[in-house]
Amino acid sequence: MIRTVHPIRPAVVAPAGSSLLEVSDIRVRYGGIQALKGVTLRVDSGEIVALIGANGAGKTTTLKSIARLLPLASGTIRYAGRDIASMSTEDLVDAGVALVPEGRAIFPNLTVRENLELGAYAHRNAIAIRETLEDVNELFPRLGERMNQEGGTLSGGEQQMLAIARALMARPTLLLLDEPSLGIAPKLVAHIFAAITAIAKAGVTILLVEQNTRIALATSMRAYVLRTGEIALQGPSRELATNAEIQAAYLGG
Repeated sequence: MIRTVHPIRPAVVAPAGSSLLEVSDIRVRYGGIQALKGVTLRVDSGEIVALIGANGAGKTTTLKSIARLLPLASGTIRYAGRDIASMSTEDLVDAGVALVPEGRAIFPNLTVRENLELGAYAHRNAIAIRETLEDVNELFPRLGERMNQEGGTLSGGEQQMLAIARALMARPTLLLLDEPSLGIAPKLVAHIFAAITAIAKAGVTILLVEQNTRIALATSMRAYVLRTGEIALQGPSRELATNAEIQAAYLGG
């Protein structure tokens, strides 16, 4: 079981079912190109919410904006009732938001253990580090077997496990996951998504960007469909999975 109570950071007050993350009409530009054209979404405490869409729709841009890695042209982002538009990424991690980026971005020349310990840089609490190392080893036994192995020598699936585990070392309240199945063998994809479900059951709220629409809708409670920088559809994941437009565009229907 993943322990989410952080011994350093004040508890984030967001009762189950209340909005933990509220994104309102955000617009993001890359030079003269408008990548996001007024995206609005919410993630309630305790949910897994999926953000799906074609390549180039703006999914990664949305996550990077929430993580404060990209500036907003306009709009607001509120986390646990607090406007975070002016916060730094470092402060946001300390407040309980962690991003697992597309492509994993592990440190290939550092060992698995060193990568994991870097995930706890925001608090450096020895007890929390030890406990969370135990948790991620239980969640991903392969990592426990490879603690002294360099990250760059792991398989793609193992590197994805490491990227997720590194984010968990910060004891997040909100986990942003960007394309966790990308480039990974199907068998390991199933393992990773079982772990994502376990993380959510332990109390971590998740916003999931995922290219595999079928598994994204099967794992999440609600979903948003992003199309060329705008929300085109939204609703309960089970309903979207039976939507004729979604089936034709993303599920091979």
